[in-house]
Amino acid sequence: SKRTQEILNSFSEHKGNFRYADGKWTVKEVIGHLLDTERVFAYRALCIARGEKKSLPGFEQDDYVKEGNFNSRELFELNYDFRLLRESNILMFRSFTPSMFKRRGFANETSVTVLAILFMIAGHEKHHMKLLKEKYL
Repeated sequence: SKRTQEILNSFSEHKGNFRYADGKWTVKEVIGHLLDTERVFAYRALCIARGEKKSLPGFEQDDYVKEGNFNSRELFELNYDFRLLRESNILMFRSFTPSMFKRRGFANETSVTVLAILFMIAGHEKHHMKLLKEKYL
């Protein structure tokens, strides 16, 4: 959303490596986590929309962030990556028919619909934007 881009663009490159407490993610790692999670969730939505019957795996977010090497990337690049990913996912979700949104599959050992995944993506973004505003700005 426009508001998300405003929040992400409000951080300077220097602030990208800021973490508000020991053991917490940096700004860049939060954005990297958003990227990873949105990619995983979009893949799940695509699979279920296409009728996948196999259970889709979960992922360990802390391990993904640790291996993501996000702090070595430029902040503007992470923000650009997120914007392009979001635009691509919007196009994907727009291509789904009403019946596809109702399709149910299994991800992370949980029954879920494509529509529920869409709401999870939106809620996850909202949650982390709130944290970025409250803890990092």
